[in-house]
Amino acid sequence: MLDNQPRGTICIEDIEMGMTRYLQKHVTDRDIEMFAEVSTDHNPVHLDDDYAQDTIFEGRIAHGMLTAGLISAVIGEQLPGHGAIYMSQSLRFLAPVRPGDLVYAEVKVTDIQIDKRRVKLDCKCEVDGKNVLVGEAMVLAPSRKFD
Repeated sequence: MLDNQPRGTICIEDIEMGMTRYLQKHVTDRDIEMFAEVSTDHNPVHLDDDYAQDTIFEGRIAHGMLTAGLISAVIGEQLPGHGAIYMSQSLRFLAPVRPGDLVYAEVKVTDIQIDKRRVKLDCKCEVDGKNVLVGEAMVLAPSRKFD
């Protein structure tokens, strides 16, 4: 991972509209193989060069949920960070991620409900400046009141 922003916890009391955090990661063959093992998704479009060449993608691609996992990493490590609880996530996959791609994953605060400790986040992943995934998450943020 490159260009990671500070890790830790941002409590609901300190979250502001428009606050943004991100990370970047090169997706490797090893990442795809490990994701296939953990998820038990061994679709050959992810793992078999010959098979994948004859698909609409004309080559192997990473699992969509591997890419989405980078959004989870930003939420769980940076915004809100440690102690954040996922409530919901919507995703739209717009383009494939291939082995070797540098993925930029970003979340941005679009709504805050301090009394309920809820934070709505716009989520996106890009490769070469092009959106490959967009979505929205709702998370329960930690609070200093519960420390």
